[in-house]
Amino acid sequence: APAPPPARHLFSDPAEVEALRRNLLAWYDRCKRDLPWRALVRGDIGKQGPALLPAVWVSEIMLQQTQVATVIDYYTRWMQKWPTLQALAQASLEEVNELWAGLGYYSRGKRLQEAARKVVSELAGRMPRRAEELQKLLPGVGRYTAGAIASISYGQATGVVDGNVIRVLCRLRCIGADSSSPAVIDQLWDMANVLVDRSRPGDFNQALMELGATVCVPKSPLCGECPVKQHCQAWRRKLFGKAPPVPDVEDCGVGDCPLCPPATEPWDSSLGVTNFPRKAAKKPPRAMRTATCVLERRGCHGAPEYLIVQRPSSGLLAGLWEFPSVPLAQDLQEEKEREELADHLQAWMGQPVAAKGLRFIGEVIHIFSHIHQTYVVYSLHLDGDVTLDPALSPSRWVTEDEFHASAVSTAMKKV
Repeated sequence: APAPPPARHLFSDPAEVEALRRNLLAWYDRCKRDLPWRALVRGDIGKQGPALLPAVWVSEIMLQQTQVATVIDYYTRWMQKWPTLQALAQASLEEVNELWAGLGYYSRGKRLQEAARKVVSELAGRMPRRAEELQKLLPGVGRYTAGAIASISYGQATGVVDGNVIRVLCRLRCIGADSSSPAVIDQLWDMANVLVDRSRPGDFNQALMELGATVCVPKSPLCGECPVKQHCQAWRRKLFGKAPPVPDVEDCGVGDCPLCPPATEPWDSSLGVTNFPRKAAKKPPRAMRTATCVLERRGCHGAPEYLIVQRPSSGLLAGLWEFPSVPLAQDLQEEKEREELADHLQAWMGQPVAAKGLRFIGEVIHIFSHIHQTYVVYSLHLDGDVTLDPALSPSRWVTEDEFHASAVSTAMKKV
Protein backbone atom coordinates (compact mmCIF):
# COMPACT_ATOMS: atom_id res chain seq x y z
CA ALA A 1 0.00 0.00 0.00
CA PRO A 2 1.27 3.54 -0.74
CA ALA A 3 2.58 5.50 2.21
CA PRO A 4 0.20 8.13 3.62
CA PRO A 5 1.09 11.71 2.71
CA PRO A 6 3.29 13.51 5.25
CA ALA A 7 1.55 15.92 7.60
CA ARG A 8 3.12 18.95 5.91
CA HIS A 9 0.92 18.32 2.86
CA LEU A 10 -2.23 18.35 5.01
CA PHE A 11 -4.22 20.71 7.19
CA SER A 12 -3.85 18.96 10.53
CA ASP A 13 -3.76 21.98 12.88
CA PRO A 14 -7.32 23.02 13.89
CA ALA A 15 -6.12 26.53 14.76
CA GLU A 16 -4.68 27.00 11.29
CA VAL A 17 -7.85 25.68 9.66
CA GLU A 18 -9.94 28.13 11.68
CA ALA A 19 -7.65 31.04 10.80
CA LEU A 20 -7.72 30.16 7.10
CA ARG A 21 -11.53 29.99 7.11
CA ARG A 22 -11.79 33.34 8.89
CA ASN A 23 -9.32 35.13 6.61
CA LEU A 24 -10.78 33.71 3.40
CA LEU A 25 -14.39 34.51 4.29
CA ALA A 26 -13.51 38.05 5.39
CA TRP A 27 -11.80 38.62 2.02
CA TYR A 28 -14.76 37.13 0.15
CA ASP A 29 -17.21 39.39 1.94
CA ARG A 30 -15.14 42.41 0.85
CA CYS A 31 -14.12 41.40 -2.66
CA LYS A 32 -16.57 38.91 -4.18
CA ARG A 33 -17.79 39.57 -7.70
CA ASP A 34 -21.41 40.56 -8.24
CA LEU A 35 -22.64 37.59 -10.29
CA PRO A 36 -26.33 37.10 -11.17
CA TRP A 37 -26.63 33.58 -9.77
CA ARG A 38 -25.27 34.73 -6.41
CA ALA A 39 -28.05 37.30 -6.11
CA LEU A 40 -30.66 34.59 -6.62
CA VAL A 41 -29.09 32.23 -4.10
CA ARG A 42 -28.81 34.87 -1.37
CA GLY A 43 -31.37 34.18 1.34
CA ASP A 44 -32.82 31.16 -0.48
CA ILE A 45 -31.36 28.43 1.73
CA GLY A 46 -34.25 26.47 3.17
CA LYS A 47 -36.76 28.76 1.44
CA GLN A 48 -36.53 27.73 -2.20
CA GLY A 49 -39.89 26.41 -3.29
CA PRO A 50 -39.76 22.98 -4.85
CA ALA A 51 -40.66 24.43 -8.26
CA LEU A 52 -37.77 26.91 -8.48
CA LEU A 53 -34.87 26.02 -10.77
CA PRO A 54 -31.79 26.28 -8.50
CA ALA A 55 -29.68 29.14 -9.79
CA VAL A 56 -26.41 27.54 -8.78
CA TRP A 57 -27.23 24.34 -10.70
CA VAL A 58 -27.68 26.18 -13.99
CA SER A 59 -24.66 28.39 -13.45
CA GLU A 60 -22.35 25.55 -12.45
CA ILE A 61 -23.31 23.44 -15.49
CA MET A 62 -22.74 26.43 -17.78
CA LEU A 63 -19.42 27.28 -16.10
CA GLN A 64 -17.94 23.85 -16.84
CA GLN A 65 -15.18 24.49 -19.41
CA THR A 66 -16.50 28.05 -19.95
CA GLN A 67 -15.45 31.44 -18.58
CA VAL A 68 -17.66 33.55 -16.34
CA ALA A 69 -17.82 36.48 -18.77
CA THR A 70 -19.20 34.22 -21.50
CA VAL A 71 -21.73 32.52 -19.23
CA ILE A 72 -23.46 35.59 -17.77
CA ASP A 73 -25.63 36.44 -20.81
CA TYR A 74 -26.52 32.78 -21.45
CA TYR A 75 -27.43 32.29 -17.81
CA THR A 76 -29.63 35.40 -17.73
CA ARG A 77 -31.55 34.35 -20.86
CA TRP A 78 -31.96 30.80 -19.57
CA MET A 79 -33.38 31.83 -16.18
CA GLN A 80 -35.73 34.34 -17.79
CA LYS A 81 -37.10 31.67 -20.13
CA TRP A 82 -37.16 28.74 -17.67
CA PRO A 83 -37.29 30.01 -14.07
CA THR A 84 -38.85 26.81 -12.74
CA LEU A 85 -38.11 23.11 -12.99
CA GLN A 86 -41.49 22.55 -14.62
CA ALA A 87 -40.83 25.14 -17.33
CA LEU A 88 -37.49 23.57 -18.21
CA ALA A 89 -38.95 20.06 -18.13
CA GLN A 90 -41.61 21.09 -20.68
CA ALA A 91 -39.13 22.68 -23.09
CA SER A 92 -38.08 20.87 -26.24
CA LEU A 93 -34.49 19.84 -26.90
CA GLU A 94 -34.59 22.10 -29.94
CA GLU A 95 -35.37 25.10 -27.72
CA VAL A 96 -32.58 24.11 -25.30
CA ASN A 97 -30.07 23.79 -28.14
CA GLU A 98 -31.12 27.13 -29.63
CA LEU A 99 -30.48 28.95 -26.35
CA TRP A 100 -27.26 27.01 -25.73
CA ALA A 101 -25.90 27.62 -29.26
CA GLY A 102 -22.40 29.09 -29.07
CA LEU A 103 -21.76 28.03 -25.47
CA GLY A 104 -20.16 24.72 -26.51
CA TYR A 105 -20.21 21.25 -24.96
CA TYR A 106 -23.87 20.94 -25.95
CA SER A 107 -24.52 17.73 -24.03
CA ARG A 108 -24.46 19.88 -20.87
CA GLY A 109 -27.72 21.61 -21.79
CA LYS A 110 -29.34 18.34 -22.83
CA ARG A 111 -28.45 16.64 -19.53
CA LEU A 112 -29.62 19.67 -17.54
CA GLN A 113 -33.04 19.40 -19.14
CA GLU A 114 -33.11 15.60 -18.70
CA ALA A 115 -32.39 16.08 -15.01
CA ALA A 116 -35.17 18.68 -14.67
CA ARG A 117 -37.61 16.25 -16.28
CA LYS A 118 -36.56 13.54 -13.86
CA VAL A 119 -37.08 15.82 -10.85
CA VAL A 120 -40.56 16.75 -12.08
CA SER A 121 -41.70 13.29 -13.20
CA GLU A 122 -39.99 10.99 -10.70
CA LEU A 123 -39.19 13.13 -7.65
CA ALA A 124 -42.46 15.07 -7.37
CA GLY A 125 -40.74 18.31 -8.33
CA ARG A 126 -38.45 18.34 -5.31
CA MET A 127 -34.71 18.74 -5.81
CA PRO A 128 -32.46 16.40 -3.82
CA ARG A 129 -30.59 18.45 -1.22
CA ARG A 130 -27.67 16.21 -0.26
CA ALA A 131 -24.59 15.93 -2.45
CA GLU A 132 -24.73 12.13 -2.41
CA GLU A 133 -28.34 12.11 -3.65
CA LEU A 134 -27.77 14.80 -6.24
CA GLN A 135 -24.90 12.86 -7.77
CA LYS A 136 -26.77 9.57 -7.67
CA LEU A 137 -30.15 10.74 -8.97
CA LEU A 138 -29.52 13.51 -11.51
CA PRO A 139 -27.94 12.94 -14.95
CA GLY A 140 -25.05 15.29 -15.70
CA VAL A 141 -24.43 16.05 -12.00
CA GLY A 142 -21.00 14.83 -10.94
CA ARG A 143 -19.19 15.06 -7.65
CA TYR A 144 -18.23 18.72 -8.02
CA THR A 145 -21.63 19.99 -9.21
CA ALA A 146 -23.39 17.99 -6.50
CA GLY A 147 -21.16 19.52 -3.83
CA ALA A 148 -21.70 23.02 -5.19
CA ILE A 149 -25.49 22.71 -5.27
CA ALA A 150 -25.68 21.06 -1.84
CA SER A 151 -23.40 23.57 -0.13
CA ILE A 152 -24.45 26.80 -1.84
CA SER A 153 -28.19 26.20 -2.26
CA TYR A 154 -28.93 23.99 0.72
CA GLY A 155 -26.17 24.62 3.27
CA GLN A 156 -24.60 21.14 3.42
CA ALA A 157 -21.08 21.28 4.90
CA THR A 158 -19.36 19.52 2.01
CA GLY A 159 -16.31 20.63 0.05
CA VAL A 160 -15.91 21.15 -3.70
CA VAL A 161 -12.96 20.59 -6.00
CA ASP A 162 -12.81 22.25 -9.42
CA GLY A 163 -9.88 23.57 -11.44
CA ASN A 164 -9.56 26.71 -9.34
CA VAL A 165 -9.67 24.79 -6.07
CA ILE A 166 -7.09 22.30 -7.34
CA ARG A 167 -4.70 25.15 -8.08
CA VAL A 168 -5.24 26.86 -4.71
CA LEU A 169 -4.86 23.69 -2.64
CA CYS A 170 -1.83 22.46 -4.56
CA ARG A 171 -0.08 25.76 -3.88
CA LEU A 172 -1.18 25.98 -0.25
CA ARG A 173 0.42 22.60 0.43
CA CYS A 174 3.07 22.27 -2.32
CA ILE A 175 1.38 19.30 -3.93
CA GLY A 176 3.52 18.64 -6.99
CA ALA A 177 2.36 15.20 -8.08
CA ASP A 178 0.16 15.01 -11.19
CA SER A 179 -2.94 16.93 -10.09
CA SER A 180 -5.14 15.04 -12.54
CA SER A 181 -4.28 11.63 -11.09
CA PRO A 182 -7.03 9.86 -9.09
CA ALA A 183 -4.84 9.58 -5.99
CA VAL A 184 -4.14 13.33 -5.88
CA ILE A 185 -7.77 14.22 -6.67
CA ASP A 186 -8.96 12.03 -3.80
CA GLN A 187 -6.49 13.73 -1.47
CA LEU A 188 -7.70 17.17 -2.58
CA TRP A 189 -11.33 16.20 -1.91
CA ASP A 190 -10.36 15.06 1.58
CA MET A 191 -8.61 18.37 2.10
CA ALA A 192 -11.59 20.39 0.82
CA ASN A 193 -13.91 18.56 3.20
CA VAL A 194 -11.59 19.32 6.12
CA LEU A 195 -11.37 23.02 5.28
CA VAL A 196 -14.99 23.85 4.44
CA ASP A 197 -16.53 26.18 7.01
CA ARG A 198 -19.36 24.44 8.84
CA SER A 199 -21.47 27.56 9.38
CA ARG A 200 -21.01 29.07 5.89
CA PRO A 201 -20.18 26.16 3.58
CA GLY A 202 -21.60 27.72 0.43
CA ASP A 203 -19.80 31.02 0.93
CA PHE A 204 -16.57 29.24 1.83
CA ASN A 205 -16.64 27.09 -1.31
CA GLN A 206 -17.41 30.11 -3.48
CA ALA A 207 -14.61 32.02 -1.75
CA LEU A 208 -12.10 29.25 -2.49
CA MET A 209 -13.14 29.19 -6.14
CA GLU A 210 -13.17 32.99 -6.31
CA LEU A 211 -9.64 33.08 -4.93
CA GLY A 212 -8.46 30.77 -7.69
CA ALA A 213 -10.33 32.71 -10.38
CA THR A 214 -9.17 36.21 -9.41
CA VAL A 215 -5.99 36.04 -7.27
CA CYS A 216 -4.38 32.59 -7.34
CA VAL A 217 -4.54 32.51 -11.14
CA PRO A 218 -2.53 30.09 -13.33
CA LYS A 219 0.07 32.65 -14.44
CA SER A 220 1.27 35.75 -12.58
CA PRO A 221 -0.74 35.12 -9.40
CA LEU A 222 -1.34 38.15 -7.18
CA CYS A 223 0.31 36.74 -4.06
CA GLY A 224 0.52 40.16 -2.43
CA GLU A 225 -3.29 40.38 -2.43
CA CYS A 226 -3.88 36.82 -1.23
CA PRO A 227 -5.77 36.67 2.10
CA VAL A 228 -4.34 33.24 2.98
CA LYS A 229 -0.73 33.59 1.86
CA GLN A 230 0.52 33.01 5.40
CA HIS A 231 -0.90 29.48 5.08
CA CYS A 232 0.69 28.89 1.65
CA GLN A 233 3.70 26.58 1.55
CA ALA A 234 4.52 27.56 -2.05
CA TRP A 235 4.54 31.27 -1.17
CA ARG A 236 6.83 30.64 1.81
CA ARG A 237 9.13 28.59 -0.40
CA LYS A 238 9.31 31.46 -2.88
CA LEU A 239 9.75 34.05 -0.11
CA PHE A 240 12.66 32.32 1.62
CA GLY A 241 14.25 31.07 -1.60
CA LYS A 242 15.41 27.84 0.01
CA ALA A 243 14.14 25.19 2.37
CA PRO A 244 14.04 26.25 6.05
CA PRO A 245 16.38 24.39 8.40
CA VAL A 246 13.48 22.23 9.68
CA PRO A 247 12.25 19.44 7.37
CA ASP A 248 9.94 20.92 4.74
CA VAL A 249 7.72 19.58 1.98
CA GLU A 250 10.43 19.61 -0.65
CA ASP A 251 12.47 17.23 1.52
CA CYS A 252 9.69 14.89 2.65
CA GLY A 253 9.77 11.35 1.36
CA VAL A 254 12.75 11.97 -0.96
CA GLY A 255 10.93 10.56 -3.95
CA ASP A 256 8.59 8.27 -2.02
CA CYS A 257 6.04 10.94 -1.11
CA PRO A 258 2.85 10.50 -3.22
CA LEU A 259 2.20 14.25 -3.27
CA CYS A 260 5.68 15.68 -3.93
CA PRO A 261 6.98 16.62 -7.39
CA PRO A 262 8.83 13.76 -9.08
CA ALA A 263 12.58 13.76 -8.46
CA THR A 264 13.13 14.48 -12.17
CA GLU A 265 11.14 17.73 -11.93
CA PRO A 266 12.31 19.54 -8.78
CA TRP A 267 11.35 23.02 -7.61
CA ASP A 268 12.15 25.67 -10.22
CA SER A 269 12.94 28.90 -8.39
CA SER A 270 12.15 30.98 -11.48
CA LEU A 271 8.54 29.76 -11.41
CA GLY A 272 7.83 30.41 -7.74
CA VAL A 273 4.31 29.40 -6.72
CA THR A 274 3.49 28.53 -10.33
CA ASN A 275 5.51 25.37 -9.84
CA PHE A 276 2.11 24.08 -8.73
CA PRO A 277 -0.11 22.44 -9.77
CA ARG A 278 1.46 20.01 -12.21
CA LYS A 279 -0.45 17.99 -14.76
CA ALA A 280 0.38 15.25 -17.20
CA ALA A 281 0.91 16.51 -20.74
CA LYS A 282 -2.31 16.66 -22.75
CA LYS A 283 -2.67 14.66 -25.92
CA PRO A 284 -2.73 16.99 -28.93
CA PRO A 285 -6.16 17.23 -30.59
CA ARG A 286 -6.60 14.99 -33.60
CA ALA A 287 -6.87 16.70 -36.99
CA MET A 288 -10.05 16.31 -39.04
CA ARG A 289 -11.21 17.76 -42.35
CA THR A 290 -14.83 18.18 -43.39
CA ALA A 291 -16.24 19.40 -46.70
CA THR A 292 -19.22 21.72 -46.18
CA CYS A 293 -21.56 23.20 -48.78
CA VAL A 294 -23.71 26.29 -48.36
CA LEU A 295 -26.67 25.52 -50.65
CA GLU A 296 -28.54 28.69 -51.60
CA ARG A 297 -31.85 29.26 -53.34
CA ARG A 298 -34.14 32.23 -53.89
CA GLY A 299 -36.98 32.12 -51.36
CA CYS A 300 -40.65 32.79 -52.08
CA HIS A 301 -40.26 36.40 -50.88
CA GLY A 302 -37.09 36.97 -52.89
CA ALA A 303 -34.67 36.66 -49.97
CA PRO A 304 -31.97 34.00 -50.23
CA GLU A 305 -32.50 30.82 -48.24
CA TYR A 306 -29.96 28.23 -47.13
CA LEU A 307 -30.30 24.52 -46.48
CA ILE A 308 -29.46 23.26 -43.00
CA VAL A 309 -29.64 19.66 -41.83
CA GLN A 310 -29.78 18.19 -38.34
CA ARG A 311 -26.91 16.20 -36.88
CA PRO A 312 -27.50 12.81 -35.22
CA SER A 313 -28.94 12.78 -31.69
CA SER A 314 -25.69 11.50 -30.17
CA GLY A 315 -22.01 12.29 -30.54
CA LEU A 316 -20.29 15.60 -31.26
CA LEU A 317 -22.70 18.56 -31.56
CA ALA A 318 -25.63 16.17 -31.12
CA GLY A 319 -28.95 17.47 -32.46
CA LEU A 320 -27.54 20.75 -33.76
CA TRP A 321 -28.11 22.04 -37.30
CA GLU A 322 -25.41 22.52 -39.92
CA PHE A 323 -24.85 22.99 -43.61
CA PRO A 324 -24.65 19.66 -45.49
CA SER A 325 -21.21 18.26 -44.64
CA VAL A 326 -19.15 15.14 -45.20
CA PRO A 327 -15.96 14.04 -43.37
CA LEU A 328 -12.86 13.82 -45.55
CA ALA A 329 -9.81 11.63 -45.42
CA GLN A 330 -6.58 13.53 -44.81
CA ASP A 331 -4.40 14.61 -47.76
CA LEU A 332 -7.14 14.40 -50.40
CA GLN A 333 -6.62 16.45 -53.53
CA GLU A 334 -9.09 19.30 -54.03
CA GLU A 335 -10.66 17.56 -57.02
CA LYS A 336 -11.37 14.44 -54.96
CA GLU A 337 -12.80 16.56 -52.12
CA ARG A 338 -15.21 18.17 -54.56
CA GLU A 339 -16.29 14.76 -55.88
CA GLU A 340 -16.99 13.40 -52.41
CA LEU A 341 -19.02 16.47 -51.49
CA ALA A 342 -20.92 16.32 -54.79
CA ASP A 343 -21.80 12.66 -54.19
CA HIS A 344 -23.02 13.54 -50.69
CA LEU A 345 -25.19 16.38 -52.01
CA GLN A 346 -26.58 14.17 -54.74
CA ALA A 347 -27.87 11.75 -52.10
CA TRP A 348 -29.67 14.64 -50.42
CA MET A 349 -31.13 16.18 -53.54
CA GLY A 350 -31.88 13.09 -55.61
CA GLN A 351 -30.37 14.64 -58.71
CA PRO A 352 -26.85 14.83 -60.16
CA VAL A 353 -24.53 17.50 -58.75
CA ALA A 354 -21.54 18.48 -60.87
CA ALA A 355 -18.38 18.66 -58.79
CA LYS A 356 -17.12 21.49 -60.99
CA GLY A 357 -20.22 23.50 -60.12
CA LEU A 358 -19.18 23.75 -56.50
CA ARG A 359 -17.53 27.10 -55.84
CA PHE A 360 -14.64 26.98 -53.39
CA ILE A 361 -14.97 29.71 -50.73
CA GLY A 362 -12.15 28.98 -48.31
CA GLU A 363 -11.28 27.07 -45.17
CA VAL A 364 -12.50 27.59 -41.62
CA ILE A 365 -10.59 26.23 -38.62
CA HIS A 366 -12.41 25.49 -35.38
CA ILE A 367 -10.80 23.96 -32.29
CA PHE A 368 -12.92 21.60 -30.22
CA SER A 369 -11.51 20.23 -26.96
CA HIS A 370 -10.15 17.11 -28.66
CA ILE A 371 -10.45 17.89 -32.38
CA HIS A 372 -8.65 20.37 -34.64
CA GLN A 373 -11.37 20.68 -37.28
CA THR A 374 -10.90 22.22 -40.72
CA TYR A 375 -14.05 22.94 -42.71
CA VAL A 376 -13.45 23.17 -46.46
CA VAL A 377 -16.27 25.46 -47.53
CA TYR A 378 -18.01 25.42 -50.90
CA SER A 379 -21.17 27.12 -52.14
CA LEU A 380 -23.77 26.11 -54.72
CA HIS A 381 -26.62 28.28 -55.98
CA LEU A 382 -29.76 26.41 -57.03
CA ASP A 383 -32.00 27.89 -59.69
CA GLY A 384 -34.99 25.56 -59.36
CA ASP A 385 -36.80 23.92 -56.48
CA VAL A 386 -35.32 20.81 -54.92
CA THR A 387 -37.19 17.91 -53.32
CA LEU A 388 -35.20 16.53 -50.43
CA ASP A 389 -35.30 12.85 -49.50
CA PRO A 390 -37.52 12.60 -46.37
CA ALA A 391 -35.75 9.37 -45.34
CA LEU A 392 -32.59 11.33 -44.60
CA SER A 393 -31.92 13.50 -41.55
CA PRO A 394 -34.33 16.38 -40.82
CA SER A 395 -33.63 19.43 -42.98
CA ARG A 396 -35.07 22.84 -43.67
CA TRP A 397 -34.51 26.01 -45.65
CA VAL A 398 -33.81 29.15 -43.60
CA THR A 399 -33.10 32.81 -44.17
CA GLU A 400 -29.92 34.30 -42.74
CA ASP A 401 -31.81 35.62 -39.70
CA GLU A 402 -33.49 32.25 -39.16
CA PHE A 403 -30.10 30.55 -39.43
CA HIS A 404 -28.64 32.67 -36.61
CA ALA A 405 -31.73 32.03 -34.46
CA SER A 406 -31.43 28.26 -34.96
CA ALA A 407 -29.48 25.76 -32.86
CA VAL A 408 -26.27 26.03 -34.86
CA SER A 409 -22.73 25.77 -33.55
CA THR A 410 -20.13 28.52 -33.47
CA ALA A 411 -18.24 26.56 -36.12
CA MET A 412 -21.19 26.80 -38.54
CA LYS A 413 -21.53 30.53 -37.86
CA LYS A 414 -17.89 30.85 -38.90
CA VAL A 415 -18.67 28.88 -42.06
